[in-house]
Amino acid sequence: MYLKRKVDAFLRDWKADPNRKPLIIKGSRQIGKTESITQFAAQNYESVIEINFVRDEKYKGILSDGYEATSIIKNISLIDPSKKYIPGKTLIFFDEITEFPEIATSLKFFCIDKRFDVICSGSMLGVNYQRIESNSVGYKKDYDMFSMDFEEFLWAKGYDDKTTAKLLAHMKALRPFSELEMKVYHALFLDFSILGGMPAVVAEYIQKGTFEGSLDTQQQLIADYKEDIRKYAQGVDQTRILNVFNRIAPQLAQENKKFQISKVASGARFRDYRGCAEWLVDAGMVNICYCLEFPELPLGGNYEPYMFKLYFADTGLLVSMLDEESQDDLRANKNLGVYKGALYENIVGEALVKQGYKLYYYRRDDSTLEMDFFIRSMASLIPVEVKANRGKAKSIKSMIASDRYPDIRYGIKLSANNIGHENGIYTFPYFCTFLLKRFMAGFHPEEESNAELG
Repeated sequence: MYLKRKVDAFLRDWKADPNRKPLIIKGSRQIGKTESITQFAAQNYESVIEINFVRDEKYKGILSDGYEATSIIKNISLIDPSKKYIPGKTLIFFDEITEFPEIATSLKFFCIDKRFDVICSGSMLGVNYQRIESNSVGYKKDYDMFSMDFEEFLWAKGYDDKTTAKLLAHMKALRPFSELEMKVYHALFLDFSILGGMPAVVAEYIQKGTFEGSLDTQQQLIADYKEDIRKYAQGVDQTRILNVFNRIAPQLAQENKKFQISKVASGARFRDYRGCAEWLVDAGMVNICYCLEFPELPLGGNYEPYMFKLYFADTGLLVSMLDEESQDDLRANKNLGVYKGALYENIVGEALVKQGYKLYYYRRDDSTLEMDFFIRSMASLIPVEVKANRGKAKSIKSMIASDRYPDIRYGIKLSANNIGHENGIYTFPYFCTFLLKRFMAGFHPEEESNAELG
């Protein structure tokens, strides 16, 4: 069962570009990279040369005569003479290149040669990407792929692009949804929150119509991630990185979700764990959210690198690491329990990253004010508050009203509530989060207009 993905449209556009360069698709394991590429290849090329450097280690010798395209093709043919090379109609797909990053140097020569299209992919590219990047600057194109977002989940459930257009139209017009729409979309979003966006988990859910087997699949993914840490992390860092990974869920359940190294292991010190969180980010396993020194523009450089929150890159992985009782309650009764705030924050952070945003939060030193996330427009810094319940957005109100934060003119609240606008706060249901960037692209709020007039 193939699930429609956003990378499908990107690959079609890439193929249509007469000046296309070799492509590297990056992303964590089990998000559907190989399946999407092979699906695209079968539909668009007469000949597909697929080489998986994990499965077929013998192909690691194809660079023995250098990096020229002709030499590589000669050596591939030496190993497997059945492969056909038709200029202009052949795709060469190098998969799992983390196992053989040297192949990236050849992209320059394939780009110059121009006879064959080339796509590379791998599940742990971020960890070795500096090595790959330096070998192919200017001769490749990169694409960051993620697990499925809510829009892709809606596609899997049978909804089309008209549904997305309707959701966005409601947001742009600030028009509340009907009671039925709220009920249906919220139920779909809650299912997505429990499942996450790993294609194998979603496909199983679509085929069975229940959560049966989803936890086993999620927990196997966690086991695979931990195996990757053992395989690719060096020396003592393996244990430290695993310690950090294992403590993300429990720390997110706390009221203060700042990640605290002191709670990772007995006697743990920050200097000993320096770089562990960043390693997990590079591996595509987690998203990091830095604490702003002060909520003002610009965001870049205005944050404390040693104060951060860690969220799972896919919320389904967070769900799979909850205690057994919470698992049963969640799937049987849709009760999020003490993890409600963690779950919604994680999925909002995940959605923001998948739209291209970097994550920042703010916590005042005296702990009297905290904001979950920030995005920006051309003119304003925009606090984004995630409400696990239907409570009021006190922190946003304080920031908008205070003269201390001149860059903040309005804010966005994401909650279980319907669409609304009051006192500079724009409220949207959680299920609209994936559309936030598209909404902001044409958004001209009255608060910014009033500031310009002032």
